[in-house]
Amino acid sequence: MSRKLKHKDKKPVNIIAHNNPKSPITEQYRLIRTNIQFSSIDQEMKTIVVTSSEPNDGKSTTAANLAVVLAQEGKQVVLVDADLRKPAVHYAFNLSNIQGLTSVLTKQTNLGKAIAKTDVPNLDILTSGPIPPNPTELLNSKAIEIAIAELKGTYDYIIVDTPPVLVVADSQVVANRCDGVILVVASGKTNKQSAVKAKELITKANTTLLGVVLNGIDMDTSNYYYYHSQ
Repeated sequence: MSRKLKHKDKKPVNIIAHNNPKSPITEQYRLIRTNIQFSSIDQEMKTIVVTSSEPNDGKSTTAANLAVVLAQEGKQVVLVDADLRKPAVHYAFNLSNIQGLTSVLTKQTNLGKAIAKTDVPNLDILTSGPIPPNPTELLNSKAIEIAIAELKGTYDYIIVDTPPVLVVADSQVVANRCDGVILVVASGKTNKQSAVKAKELITKANTTLLGVVLNGIDMDTSNYYYYHSQ
């Protein structure tokens, strides 16, 4: 099965945690998983938004691999593609995107029919569905609250991939309905001012910033993911 995203405007999403579970990079995703679980001691962290400050910082790769390592631990996980402008999840897992989140939110189908199985045990996918003309309005609707509540009744973790927080308001809207946010920044690409502004916007969304993932650090010719908890 192909594991590469083919969207011309996005970097490939490599599901390395599934393809190479012994990789040092996979171990970094496990570290993120551990930090999230420690964050859950005092506060439930079932619904987690993954965003970035800017495009192509690696948020979709982080979301997908985090979902995989959580599933590898035996947790029931669903990865939701709430990037309704440039969705990536269906490419990464080689799935159809004829129906998905937008289909559920517009009541064209239900979650049971929209959710797809993967060859990763314990991991399901809710793709974005057709790109709508009004992404922010859909994500700010009562329908998504209902959908998230239904997912929480079935899954241990809901990982939500959202657009870059500095580009559109979608991430803030979704984050307000979730337990916490992971911010992804790219080494050598994301400037400090953008990262600080992204953090401010996440804080204003009345949610918890769980930590920051710094990716793109070259170590032994591989990308290295570093997680800094808040």
